[in-house]
Amino acid sequence: MDERWAVAPEEGGGAVLVALHPDGQPAGEVLHEPDLAAAVGSRPQVSRWVWRSSSEIYPRLLAAGVRVERCYDIENSETLLLGHAGRLGEPHSAAAAWARLSGGPIPADPPLRGVDPGEQSSLFEIQAEPVAFEALLRVYADQLRRHQEAEFPDRMRLLTASESSGWLIAAEMDRAGLPWSADAHRALLSELLGERFAGGGEPRRLTELADQVSTAFGRRVRPDLPADVLKAFKQAGHQLTSTRRWELQNIDHPAVEPLIEYKKLYRIYTANGWTWLNDWVHDGRFRPGFVPGGTVSGRWITNGGGGLQIPKVIRRAVVADPGWRLVVADAAQMEPRVLAAISRDPGLMEVAGSAGDLYKAVSDKAFSGDRAMAKLAVLGAVYGQTSGDGLQNLAALRKRFPKAVAYVDDAARAGEEGKLVRTWLGRTCPPDGAPIDAALLEGPPIDEPQQDSRRARARGRFTRNFVVQGSAADWALLMMAALRQSITTLKAELVFFQHDEVIVHCPADEADQVAAAIQARE
Repeated sequence: MDERWAVAPEEGGGAVLVALHPDGQPAGEVLHEPDLAAAVGSRPQVSRWVWRSSSEIYPRLLAAGVRVERCYDIENSETLLLGHAGRLGEPHSAAAAWARLSGGPIPADPPLRGVDPGEQSSLFEIQAEPVAFEALLRVYADQLRRHQEAEFPDRMRLLTASESSGWLIAAEMDRAGLPWSADAHRALLSELLGERFAGGGEPRRLTELADQVSTAFGRRVRPDLPADVLKAFKQAGHQLTSTRRWELQNIDHPAVEPLIEYKKLYRIYTANGWTWLNDWVHDGRFRPGFVPGGTVSGRWITNGGGGLQIPKVIRRAVVADPGWRLVVADAAQMEPRVLAAISRDPGLMEVAGSAGDLYKAVSDKAFSGDRAMAKLAVLGAVYGQTSGDGLQNLAALRKRFPKAVAYVDDAARAGEEGKLVRTWLGRTCPPDGAPIDAALLEGPPIDEPQQDSRRARARGRFTRNFVVQGSAADWALLMMAALRQSITTLKAELVFFQHDEVIVHCPADEADQVAAAIQARE
């Protein structure tokens, strides 16, 4: 039985709550209880809690030892429903939703604060416009009605349910924290960067590489200053537009090798060095503050610590507790496999359904066994590389997998025409003219007709990728929600998630069960 209750916190730590009918209307007396956690924890029969915001309530419940199975996050759902209506970017708070429903002035959303070093999570830092409990219930009932008006109501309901589950998972991961060995991290830094000098200067290895760069140019050059490096190369007869690795590797100069090595190590030193370790790792845990659906495509972000940009070498410091194990799984080549599923292309579904290398399977079907060419073709179709060799590769791909290529082509065309484009479940791209376009229109100023044309092409590239990347993000949410449910009776904890990768921390004797649960949900 799907028993739903709505709950909201009251001043002094209490709660107001009520049982709900399927249409969102109250199904009984509105109750006031003195303790929020006790009110929720004493009702295990409730299958889904309806509340304003998971970030407002769930960390408080977890701190009191109360875990819920499912929730409906009104403010997150408002974001998705506004997006579906082509109104992404409008205020999505419960107060704003109530104002739209009642005809009042619409308040702006409160600013989100990032995690400060040493804090567990930013979830406690969101200050929201107050909204009466009765108004909250009416907003919820209206959202149920709006789900029915969606293009595919069942899919939209699944999307809001899975995204609400994502917020539960994020709060649980922030509370658990990713196991992190400070000793292993320090040993890695010493191995990579050498010892530190007194006075706060760069460590020994960076100093040595900087000296090698300067020696190669015959004068003192600061390798951490791109302008200084570009000037030195220009004086040496090499006109570069940037200090990116791919551009440096195209020239023959003795400064290139130490400069590339310096840049790689400098990134580790500044982004994940000793200062980062002191700021972000406490009591053997790293807690970056996960934000589900932090991008328009639905991908997660973190509020601090660069949690989704940890270099592979530094992740060697992620170490399980004694007697525990880390079960790590990633969905290999996820986006092409998702494209096969949403396009229903029989040929691509056939190769995507195998557990082997998808690009090798595609190459055997369409590119005479050339895996590199097949990979370029598939990624070009998804990301919009449709000129030069990409155009020829795309033609070969279209001949063998016509429905898959047509699917992304249609999304790109709709984007160029300013139409709304949706993922399989109904997550919707920003409408034409939304702020996202500013990021797509990088480049030198051009006249207005050309700018309109460039904006259309840029938006087409965005929507081409959006339907695949966004649908992959939706699938990952469903997988995470199912995995969370499957390990409820275990001590295992979800501790990390990044696009197509999940990490579970569990006692050693649960590792096989966790691995089986992950495989069952792929």
